[in-house]
Amino acid sequence: MLQEHFSTGASPIHRLDPRSRIVMAVLYAFVVALSNRFPALLAACTFSFVLVGVSRLPVPYLAKRVAVVNGFILFFWLAVPVTYPGEALFSLGPFTVSREGVLVSARITLKSNAILLTFIALVATSSVATLGAALGRLGVPGKIVYLLLLNYRYIFVMEEEYHRLVRSATVRGFQPSTTLHTYRTFAYLVGMLFVRASERAERVYMAMLCRGFSGKFHSLQEFSFSGLDGIWLFSMTIVLLIIGGLEWMN
Repeated sequence: MLQEHFSTGASPIHRLDPRSRIVMAVLYAFVVALSNRFPALLAACTFSFVLVGVSRLPVPYLAKRVAVVNGFILFFWLAVPVTYPGEALFSLGPFTVSREGVLVSARITLKSNAILLTFIALVATSSVATLGAALGRLGVPGKIVYLLLLNYRYIFVMEEEYHRLVRSATVRGFQPSTTLHTYRTFAYLVGMLFVRASERAERVYMAMLCRGFSGKFHSLQEFSFSGLDGIWLFSMTIVLLIIGGLEWMN
């Protein structure tokens, strides 16, 4: 199972209503994604770091998440500055680094990190079950919520099934290589995985019907809007206005 390292805590962020956190995280992501001026992006990154600090998240797990995303962003830095047209800054052998390409890469870096840190601080601080219940309360279609919850529950079951099939093939002497036999074996393995997934889905559905499932998940968790949530929404509105002002002011 996926370890929800950020969902437990007693910070002010953890005590907020999950519905208000989800709404503000989405609005914040839209505002940051539409911003291009560096004052607005730097302000967004600063605020995201403040949110992470207020959330009191475990630094090692946070660093791993940020490192994975920035590892992908590194490829933008390797490709965009030398392929984006614009004023040349300097040359590296046959490649010319453009000023506009560097600026585009910097914007991508700031936007990605600001949105990532905010979603970790606001969304990842709730468990998946809590997020599903909150999305249902916000009017998200029930089928989408059920897909989220069931995928989260059973994708790890299928991962275990995959490892079981791989171990079975290894016991029989299978050694992966770049041969037709290897490709055929992996094709059989993936096909068998789909067959077992279908069979397990049927068994799970029958078990749910035996337990009285009628097409709807019922949650015992109740959400309440407190004074802290009012302060939070007001503060986030001010932050969004500041970022928007820095972006669209002359």
